[in-house]
Amino acid sequence: MNASIPKQDEKDISIEEKLRALYELQSVVSEIDKIKTLRGELPLEVQDLEDEIAGLKTRLTNLEDEIKNLDTAINNKKIAIKDSQALIEKYTEQQNNVRNNREFDSLSKEIEFQTLEIELSEKRIKEFSTEMAEKKETIETSKTLLKEREEDLERKKNELNEITEETKIEEEKLKAKAEKIESFIEPRLLTAFKRIRKNARNGLSVVTIQRDACGGCFNKIPPQRQMDIANHKKIIVCEYCGRILVDKDINKVAAE
Repeated sequence: MNASIPKQDEKDISIEEKLRALYELQSVVSEIDKIKTLRGELPLEVQDLEDEIAGLKTRLTNLEDEIKNLDTAINNKKIAIKDSQALIEKYTEQQNNVRNNREFDSLSKEIEFQTLEIELSEKRIKEFSTEMAEKKETIETSKTLLKEREEDLERKKNELNEITEETKIEEEKLKAKAEKIESFIEPRLLTAFKRIRKNARNGLSVVTIQRDACGGCFNKIPPQRQMDIANHKKIIVCEYCGRILVDKDINKVAAE
């Protein structure tokens, strides 16, 4: 499409010329949309995989820290057991030298207490060991999943890069063309164009009349309104969807 875009001041640009510029801009950005469609969901899939991989790595780091803490807790309990055993030996030896039953009973209670402490520490060691084993198993599962996701990411990135490389030059040319056209459209009109395009499902801000209906929402357009559109004297929008309406002659003029 090689429309002749006027290079006058904004005040000298006619409504018809503005409509031609808007129509050509729509044609160009629609071509860019087609290129993006070729990429499909790949950019989103790549982003999702990157987020999942980051989450898995954080999870692995947290699990490894938790295992270190459990290992430290187990070692502390083992030390506590040794300390209790040493105290039991000490109190047992002291019982051989007591002077009365009161001292003997007191030492017996201390021995009993340390014995309970050993049992509690052994119980905690078993609990910590079980928890550690579960976390190690989770780590192995997470590492396997991480490797799979990294392979998926590499594959998706390669696919995306291939498509991007194939369309990069064409897309850059279209973007440059769109920017050039935008420079001839007054800011207020360009803002309206972009707002309509953002809200439209198919990205169409400017549509032609097709079978007496809006080319965007397909609602019927009265004959008199069609004549006003064909006169190119004012910018008319669809009363149903808000898209800018042009007639098919705009297409012919823009193609000249």
